[in-house]
Amino acid sequence: MARKIPIRLGVNIDHVATIRNARGGFHPDPIRAARAAIAAGAHGITAHLREDRRHIRDDDVERLMTNIEAPLNLEMAATEEMLGIAARLKPHAVCLVPEKRTERTTEGGLDVIAGGSKLADAVRALAPHSRISLFIAPESAQIEASAKAGTAVVELHTGAWCEAVKSGDEKLSTAEFKKLVEGARLAGALGLEVHAGHGLDFGTGELIATLPEIAELNIGHYLVGEAVFAGFDATIKNMLAAMARGRDRIGAAA
Repeated sequence: MARKIPIRLGVNIDHVATIRNARGGFHPDPIRAARAAIAAGAHGITAHLREDRRHIRDDDVERLMTNIEAPLNLEMAATEEMLGIAARLKPHAVCLVPEKRTERTTEGGLDVIAGGSKLADAVRALAPHSRISLFIAPESAQIEASAKAGTAVVELHTGAWCEAVKSGDEKLSTAEFKKLVEGARLAGALGLEVHAGHGLDFGTGELIATLPEIAELNIGHYLVGEAVFAGFDATIKNMLAAMARGRDRIGAAA
């Protein structure tokens, strides 16, 4: 029987900041959203400090560090500026992600192979004070390169699978999910902690939680969108319930 490890939910609050920035000022405050998510049962908060500061701003990160009682996972590109910010603030976790100014959201995973020694240096520099993860596609070469780079965690990009599910293409969604299954197994076998995220909703969140290697899901846009209608409390609790149903299916399928 597959061992059922606990699974955590990290709530990404970027798009609360997106709504605030559309009008300017201070409302809605992403720190208030973070507190609401934690009160509803979220295990941690994720925020992406982008180079162009399109949503989360520097002061948001500093306020999150001092005003929430939960781990902060800071997503960022492996640039000199961002590495300096992470080294100064020392968040609980840092997730290194690819970033393009022209993209609407993160497109694809980090190319760890191309990143080579630069990424390995970034991991070594930050690892003494933060848990480091690399956001990658569920590809064996990228997973193996991540392990060689010295990271403790990989976060598998679930975007291609989620888009395939939404398209209704069953063959494609099955193929993409198989990549995630195999990627999670390989990462686990290499001694890496496995996280997953991007594009997840209640249905896909439940299904990805059936993979026994997955220890954490990081979900943002969908939860913020649902919270407009149901509120943060109900939305977070519904996602946690979906994840719990997925976890329960591990034993049932064994």
